[in-house]
This record gives sequence, structure tokens and C-alpha cells, in this order.
Amino acid sequence: MSAVSPLFPQHIIARKRDGGALTREEIEAFVRGATDASWADYQLSAMLMAIFLRGMTPVETAHFTRAMMESGRVADLSSIRMPKADKHSTGGVGDKVSLHLAPMVAACGVAVPMISGRGLGHTGGTLDKLEAIPGFSVNLSFASYRAQVKRLGLCLIGQTAELAPADKKLYALRDVTGTVECIPLICGSILAKKLAEGIDVLVLDVKFGRGAFMKDRKQARQLAQALVRVARAMGKPTRALLTAMDEPLGRTVGNALEVAESIDCLRGRGPADTMAVTYALGEQMLLLAKVACTAKAARAQLEKTIRDGSALGRFRAMIGAQGGDARVVDEPGRLPQARLQVPLPAARSGFVQGVDAMGVALAALRLGAGRAKAEDKVDPAVGISGLVKVGEKVAAGTPLCVIHANDRQALAEARRMLTAAIVVGGSRIPPARLIRELIG
Repeated sequence: MSAVSPLFPQHIIARKRDGGALTREEIEAFVRGATDASWADYQLSAMLMAIFLRGMTPVETAHFTRAMMESGRVADLSSIRMPKADKHSTGGVGDKVSLHLAPMVAACGVAVPMISGRGLGHTGGTLDKLEAIPGFSVNLSFASYRAQVKRLGLCLIGQTAELAPADKKLYALRDVTGTVECIPLICGSILAKKLAEGIDVLVLDVKFGRGAFMKDRKQARQLAQALVRVARAMGKPTRALLTAMDEPLGRTVGNALEVAESIDCLRGRGPADTMAVTYALGEQMLLLAKVACTAKAARAQLEKTIRDGSALGRFRAMIGAQGGDARVVDEPGRLPQARLQVPLPAARSGFVQGVDAMGVALAALRLGAGRAKAEDKVDPAVGISGLVKVGEKVAAGTPLCVIHANDRQALAEARRMLTAAIVVGGSRIPPARLIRELIG
């Protein structure tokens, strides 16, 4: 009787099930099995659960990430002389930072080739926000992507079939097998796509709190450390910021509404919390790209792009280049508008003591601003604007927010959810510090 090949799926699954460290060849066989369907879904699922329960060493995680990245095409942007940087957020509520940060960094002389995702569950997706702009296309070929980065210094697109195809398959299985919250698998999923973009450096926004994927700060720190360690092992200078996500970022939640707020940011009228995170991430991008020597100098460069309009100009040019109606930059009213726009009045006078990010996100989801399932259709016009912030004083009868809806039943349900999510009391609570740690 012949010996069982060590690369047979059942052999690899059993080794990980029993706590063994897998070799590079075994990990590559697993990832290849997800790409070419040589592993059955039940074998892939069993392997994911074994990894979830047994974990991976840093070396295994690096092998896994590289195999995921190399499962598809890796963009070659070597013909672009500018340094190339990107930013990734682990997802939050009202997090529209990518939309205005990318043109700000590009206006500082650092190319931003950004491949983003869609929203699922309570977190919003950059692609959904961009598609709220009439005509905007996030589906570009690699050749068009490279040409636009070379010409404008930025391009924001979605994942193509050529990019890390193993991730699409494995993420779908993770979503239905209870194996999403696994640091090695998260590292492979995030970094495979980001490092396939052809970037030189990467900055990560790892969020924690009620409205974040990771609720616990300790867990978020472990994820940030793992992401930085693996990316550096693959030759990409990387830093991560830990940021709090207990209340929504900014004053809007919902796709078209967040685009309008990003335009405000580019005009120097952005909410203080949104801009604090934007500048913190932008500083690290410029520092890693070596176009600034200090955080203070990087901040000055970023602020200049707002003052002189160069960042707004880049944003306008990007919209036009990707088929969108660039007039929205000067006329935000051209963005989709909900039929019903109803203020939610404060029941009492006092101070805002809490704005539960998860409660607000679920209200936006009920309105149709997000997806409960991947196939759900998003309504770009609906959401919440004018959100109060923790620590602000409010008078009875004045708006805590404005609800944008296209359905009266959804409006009524969102109203109830928001009433529970926004707490007004007699004493003032200072807002939480947003930027908690820099890792790397």
C-alpha cells in the first residue's frame, strides 16, 4: 500500500488539527486548492476551522499571506517614480476617511493606488460611497488602474477577479463557518489584497470599540501588531494606528451623505474628529514614503493641500477620470437625495453622553444604507446626517440628527433605534480620545 502524499488535503488538515506548524508547501497547497477548486468546500472549511482553533505561527502567517497574494496578479507599478502608499481601515461607522485622505496624500507627491471593498453588516464600504457619485466606476482594468495612478497619482477601485482570488473564496467560507475572527486569517485577507496593489508602504487604521469589528482594545492591538509584523516580513514598511470607534466618525452615516462630508473635509470644513484621524493617518503615510521628515512637517503639507485647493482638485479629477459627475464637488445637491428628511428632536435639554456607533449603524442598515447579506442592494441616498457628538450641549426640541429615508416604515424603525442610541443626560462627559496608539 503506497504512502499518503503529505500534500493531500486530509493530511494537511489533520496536521493543523493536531496543532502542527504547516510548511510553506502545505500552505501553498491549501491556498491553491481554494483557487483551482482542487479542494472541496468541506475540506477548505475544515482547514479554516483548524486554523481558527489552533492558530498559526508568525512564519506560517507570512507564508499564508504571500500565497494568498500570489494566488492572482500582483500589480507592477515600478514605472511610476513617485513613492506609492495606501491606507486600510478595519471598518467603522461613518468612516469616510479614504475618500478625502487619498487626494490629500496624492497632492503631497505620494501616489495612492487604492483597492477597496464594499460594506457588509454594520460597517460601510468605500466602494459603496464612491458609487453614490452618479456615473462613478470602481471597475477598472489593471492597465487603466496603472495609467490613472501614473497620470493623477491616485485611483480608487474594487477588487478584480485577478486580484487575490483565493481570498474571495476563503472569505465567503469564513463568513458562514464562524471563522471570521481569526488573526492569521484576517492578516492574510487584508494584506494579500493591499500588497497586490503594487504599493511601497502601508498604513493601517485598526479600530476597536462598540462600532468596530474588534470590540476589545487588547484584541485590536494583537491584530495591529500581527499585520505590521507580517507586512514587514514581506518587505513593506508598515505602521498601524489604534483608533476608538465607540461613536460614529464625523456627523454622517450613509453613502451619499458621507461623500458630501468628505467634500466638506476637502474644503476645510470637516468635523474635528474626522480630520484628526485623517491627519494622523496621512502623517504616517508621508513619513513612511519619505516625503516628510517629521509628523509636524507632514501635517503642514497635508493642511496646505486643503488651503490651496490641490486636494479638492485631485478628487474632482479622479471622479471625472472614473466616469463620475465631477460637478458634485461644487454642487453636492447632485448626489442622490432621500425623499424623506426628518429631524430627530431631543426629548430633554442636557449634554450628549453617548452616541452608540453600533446602534446608529444598525439604524442606517434598516434605512437601506448597507447590506445584511452580500447580495443586498444599497440605497445611496439614505442615512443619517447632522449627528451630535459626545460632550455637546443640546436643548429640548433641537435635532440630535436628521434621518434620510425613502420608506416610512424604515424611517419609523430607524427613529426608534436612534432614540435608544443617543443618550442625553444632565452632566457633561468629555469625548473619548480617538488616537490611542501607534504601532510600528
